[in-house]
Amino acid sequence: MDRTSKPQALIVGAGTGLSASFARQLSAAGYAVHLAARNTDKLEALAVETGAKLHVLDGTDAEGTSALISNLPGDLRVACYNPSARLRGPVAELDPEAVSEAVEITAYGAFVLGQAAARRMLAQQMDNGRRGTILFTGASAGVKGFAHSAPFAMGKFAQRGLAQSMARELHPKGIHVTWINIDGGIRNAARPERTEAADNPDSMLDPEAIAQEYMHLIHQHRSAWSDELVLRPWVERF
Repeated sequence: MDRTSKPQALIVGAGTGLSASFARQLSAAGYAVHLAARNTDKLEALAVETGAKLHVLDGTDAEGTSALISNLPGDLRVACYNPSARLRGPVAELDPEAVSEAVEITAYGAFVLGQAAARRMLAQQMDNGRRGTILFTGASAGVKGFAHSAPFAMGKFAQRGLAQSMARELHPKGIHVTWINIDGGIRNAARPERTEAADNPDSMLDPEAIAQEYMHLIHQHRSAWSDELVLRPWVERF
């Protein structure tokens, strides 16, 4: 089966961690994978492994995102927004322009992807009661704000509200929208398990396990769709 006849899956803000695990599982499930990022050089090996097509894209570029999604060769069945911007510091000392940019990446970019994906999916035919799935990678900062992390909380709260609003509007039209609260650190090569966690294995989120939950969301029966999912390690404090 060539790429044009496969269901299309797009990950915006793709990297070598969670989105790489998700890309592998999507590819194994028969999707034609598209990986979009500002810098795609780091994704070349993953593209070879998964057969993914790479796209240079700024997630806040509405015109570029719309063009990319409009030109996909088949039905867009999965769209995932991963980017976020962390800007730390006392609220009285934060640079307003830097805060604006951080919120734009985390919140506005999510809207850009969500809008373009919804337009494409609404024009598609139903497949087993659905037109597609839109996923937003969130964080606990979208539920509770932390000191010295106001810009991240602002972006994630806005992103969560966007997902809730989209879910209420689009679920009845066959588009499954979910915001995933990643409540904890994700393990990767640059961020191994904490030393103090030696007696508590799996104290950090496994990207492969998270990706499995993303795949589960894609295949959820529409009689029991989740519009929000919380994922946290078994030792994480609430």
